[in-house]
Amino acid sequence: MPKNAPLELRVGVDVGCHSHNVAIGLSSGEILDEFEVSHNPEGFHLFFSRIEKQQLKYDCPVAVAMEGFNGYARPLDTLVRGRNYRLFNVNNMKLARFKEIFPGAAKTDRIDARKCLELFQLRDILPLAKDALQEVAVTPVENEILKRLTRRRRRLVNERARVLNNMQGDLQAVCPGLLEITGEAGNLWFLHLLTSTDSLIKLAKLRRATLLKIAGVGAKYAATIQSWQKRAHFSHEAELVGEMIQEDAFRILELTDKINAIAAKIEDVTSRSMIAQKISTIPGFGPVAKSELAGEVGTIDRFKNEAGLALYLGMAALDNSSGKQKGAKTPKHVNTRAKAVMMVAVDRHRKCVPESQNYYEKKRAEGKKHNQAVRALGRHLCRVIFKMLKQEKNYEIRK
Repeated sequence: MPKNAPLELRVGVDVGCHSHNVAIGLSSGEILDEFEVSHNPEGFHLFFSRIEKQQLKYDCPVAVAMEGFNGYARPLDTLVRGRNYRLFNVNNMKLARFKEIFPGAAKTDRIDARKCLELFQLRDILPLAKDALQEVAVTPVENEILKRLTRRRRRLVNERARVLNNMQGDLQAVCPGLLEITGEAGNLWFLHLLTSTDSLIKLAKLRRATLLKIAGVGAKYAATIQSWQKRAHFSHEAELVGEMIQEDAFRILELTDKINAIAAKIEDVTSRSMIAQKISTIPGFGPVAKSELAGEVGTIDRFKNEAGLALYLGMAALDNSSGKQKGAKTPKHVNTRAKAVMMVAVDRHRKCVPESQNYYEKKRAEGKKHNQAVRALGRHLCRVIFKMLKQEKNYEIRK
């Protein structure tokens, strides 16, 4: 511990699904208490009472480091911040390497909590230890809400895609000609057609007047359907699998309504998010990109520089050179959701901005693959985004 450094009470938490192991110590290196708490109100009360007991004894501020911040630690992490304690998120991979270098007698959750505390205590002495613990910055409420809403929307979108793929496969097996009347099986009029009768086979006998009453089916689609009816053919599995197809169609319609409802909420919250508004000024970054990035980034204050933001968004590679061998590797600790949305947004961005398109083509000419060229452009955009958010400026295209 550096000389004249203020004393601090430090808490290491090994987060589990049903219980958490806790180790309390001082920044000077002493271990004061070790115990286990259950993940319920009684356990949380015990957690804070043991900390307050030591805090009263040493009269110093409290800092808490835990694995899995915003995961199984919820709502304990929120309660910690509610007490105005400093909260640090422990890098799981770096903690694992630390435990390998300085192993305990055995692998137990209690020892894991102590190792977490020891790593926490080392951050004042060993500069590299600072990278293993990142202080959780205060995130604007609107971005916390966006994080929840966009993740929920993404899960529903993925589920909708999975159900749609299954339905298309079944349709191809039961009635291949039916899929040919639509360019996209997820079209609302086609889904309403599939669910308009109690049996898939009856679709071949629907009259024009009945077809026109189906939501989204006008004169054009009614004529297309009637043309299919003349050559309609169903396999021997039509009765059994047809029921499954209709169930999938109903589920897709239900998911579509839920996705649209969440999208409306996201749009309302996005209008109050500074990060979302600034990112929306970048050509190619649409409603989904700006809302998801605002939710995943949370606050730009959590990053010391643009390199940290680029690593978090998966737009930067780590050096993997050894001797004469030059190379790079993809970092494992990136936000995969943010990386996915960045890849799509950056690819759209290059098509909107000639200067970005020229840079992309330059990288392709150097032998880079498409994704590598997009990430290289994304690395430059991370510098721009970092400066935009720090200075609260909009994106500008130089003429």
